[in-house]
Amino acid sequence: MKSARRRPLHAYTLTVLTATITRIDRSAVHDGPGVRTVVFFKGCPLRCEWCHSPETQAASPAIALYHERCIGCGSCMAACTNAAVTFVDGRHGVLRSRCRVCGECGDACPSGAREVIGRVVSVDDVMDAIERDVVFYDQSGGGVTASGGEPLLQAPFVEALLKHCRERGIATAVETCGLAPSGALLSVAPWTDLFLFDLKLMDAVRHRRVTGRSNRQILYNLRLLASRHRNVRIRFPLIPGVNDDPENLAATGAFLSSLGVTQLDVLPYHRGGVAKYERLDRQYALLDLAAPSAEEVDGTIAALTRHGLDVRIGGLR
Repeated sequence: MKSARRRPLHAYTLTVLTATITRIDRSAVHDGPGVRTVVFFKGCPLRCEWCHSPETQAASPAIALYHERCIGCGSCMAACTNAAVTFVDGRHGVLRSRCRVCGECGDACPSGAREVIGRVVSVDDVMDAIERDVVFYDQSGGGVTASGGEPLLQAPFVEALLKHCRERGIATAVETCGLAPSGALLSVAPWTDLFLFDLKLMDAVRHRRVTGRSNRQILYNLRLLASRHRNVRIRFPLIPGVNDDPENLAATGAFLSSLGVTQLDVLPYHRGGVAKYERLDRQYALLDLAAPSAEEVDGTIAALTRHGLDVRIGGLR
């Protein structure tokens, strides 16, 4: 009888679940209760005109340019093997169509003027960072938040990460724009203690105009989630002239009230992300927009409170 033929070792492959993230923030206090470790996943289906995290929109890594740090030494150009670095009038740049995002130019830069935004990590990599903060969760009632970008675009990884956290006794939260397959949403729901769900506009046409996508799937997912999960908190970015009109506020309040979702955070618009667009060679759409006044914020809160919502300003502390 012939013996079974043994496979060579290289025939067996171990699949390691990975994700692309921009960063892990420690000691965050606005992305869920208590002190949080926030994992920012890369990739988002929306292109909100006011987005303050444009570096998270594209799914793949990219080079960010810090022009104020450049000393014009040319080290980045010498290091690039794909002729993707430019210098025009003493200002460094990048030919993004040629750039392989290998990071060699950033490694060679002595002043930190070039940086790769986005890195591939395993679940173990992220859990190693989380474990260092467990003492802060215990003291503050905090935990881990999956944010982005849109974490549900990498749902298998998020599900695995949240399962590990649950096994470790660490509280979990997911911050989502809601535009994802319903299956992805439901796959992470059993392992999520708190959902932070963005809701921007109720009218589909207006939503598409300022975000690039319809809100149909977003509203469907919110209905679905509200029917199956006990802890959903709404995040409403207050953008003057975009979604602060009485019609949208009334429609938002009535919709949430009909779902039985009463917790809502108003996040007033700010200009904190404007400089990030220049680093990515992109134009910011709302350069002339100012932050809402205190009176405008108060008016928004009053309009939403009329529908029985518990409204707060800013994220949880």
